[in-house]
Amino acid sequence: MPHVNAAALLQIGMLLSALPAQYFISQWYGTDSAQRIQVTERLLISCWSSFTKSYLSLDAWADHLKLWLSKTRTCLNIGLLILHCRYWYYGEKKIKSGENEETTHSYFAESTYVRSPKPEYIQFSVGQVIVHKRLGYSGVIVGWDTKAKAPEEWLQRKYPAAKQDLKDTPHYRILINKANGFGESTAYIPEQEITIIMGLEV
Repeated sequence: MPHVNAAALLQIGMLLSALPAQYFISQWYGTDSAQRIQVTERLLISCWSSFTKSYLSLDAWADHLKLWLSKTRTCLNIGLLILHCRYWYYGEKKIKSGENEETTHSYFAESTYVRSPKPEYIQFSVGQVIVHKRLGYSGVIVGWDTKAKAPEEWLQRKYPAAKQDLKDTPHYRILINKANGFGESTAYIPEQEITIIMGLEV
């Protein structure tokens, strides 16, 4: 069997489509040749006009470029978020031997030692990308606590009497994506306020 390249396939496709196109034009756009020629010219002109507006127009290419730049900007924001997360994780000070969790007084999931294995009831992991259910900002998990660990005055302000039960649920430290326009760079939120973006992980 002879080798058929893309140009040959295109030529064959055009030849095979010519007969149905001619039949369609003769059936629906007049019976005499003058009418068919006019219709064919109009169809060709409209196709050419559509092609030039889509591919030969500077405005169309400018629109394509704007779309590409907006996608690139989103990727750059995620990349900066990843770099910031890695800097935060690898740049943190390691705990001296002999110290324990009680003596370090680490708050807001800023533990200075590796906690492994993670308890099974901690649903989410460091590196997962999240969206805040109520406020809508996105970010990445950079730490977790089995329950809220924060200064007492912060806990009283954050969790009034009606929300006291949330203090005993897992909490996560979130590095917020600044592209959201949210004022803070980090957040410390309970598990119930998190939705994971599936398939995207830092």
